[in-house]
Amino acid sequence: MNLTLKKPLIFFDIEATGLHVIRDRVIQVAFLKYQPNHETPQEMALMINPGIPISEEAIAVHGIFPKDLANKPTFDQVAEKIFKFIGDADLAGYNLLRFDIPILMEEFARCGIDFNTDQRKIIDVQRIFYKMEPRNLKAAYRFYCDKEMENAHQAMADVQATAAVLWGQLEKYRNLDLRTDDGDVIENPVRDDVKALHDFTNDLKMLDATQKLKVNHKGVVVFNFGRYIGKPAAKILAEDEQYYHWMLNKEFSSQVKKIVKKLVKDYKKNQKINNGS
Repeated sequence: MNLTLKKPLIFFDIEATGLHVIRDRVIQVAFLKYQPNHETPQEMALMINPGIPISEEAIAVHGIFPKDLANKPTFDQVAEKIFKFIGDADLAGYNLLRFDIPILMEEFARCGIDFNTDQRKIIDVQRIFYKMEPRNLKAAYRFYCDKEMENAHQAMADVQATAAVLWGQLEKYRNLDLRTDDGDVIENPVRDDVKALHDFTNDLKMLDATQKLKVNHKGVVVFNFGRYIGKPAAKILAEDEQYYHWMLNKEFSSQVKKIVKKLVKDYKKNQKINNGS
């Protein structure tokens, strides 16, 4: 390990029932603990029964099903073991500042354990990646066009550079397939075809730019936020008039409000047809 340590350093990762650090629960943890004396790192990995449902979106990512956790301990049963393993170690991980640390702190808090990070050094590998390999327009222009961008953040210079970057991308990725993290292969996604580029660069499951509503794997429009997250939007909005009017009167985008109105209108129309009225 090419890193000088003054105290233990733990790399860790968490899989959970979802992405909400307060409402969701940990279902798997893995720790890799390095000591200052550069001994072989200690490992600890645990599967945990969350006691709540696992979202379909989360299962699609980590592939852990409720049946896999049925006979596993709950977090409160292993909390002390995890807490002692971590000890006073510094922490490292990928995106741990926004997800892994907050959700772990919440789990400990529910067990009455104060997991304090004030005296720990924290290394977020994702942030190193983003800072050292910026993904802004200036960096893209340098990478794809092999030039330095002048007059950045002036509107015309920006749009001209953006067009040049796309031409560079079309050339660089011509006839190149993409292998996804799941092992799937997308054939020639960056090609001279506007629809293909649209499909490749947009999350077609999201119905609005603010990502409040989306289509789930069954083709049903569901909420992507709040207390009804993952629940069918049309049925809830039609039956919970207070929530429906709340959405129309709060600071949701006009796009969201338009979709909401259509969902309720279509739902009520289908209900009448199904009821024979």
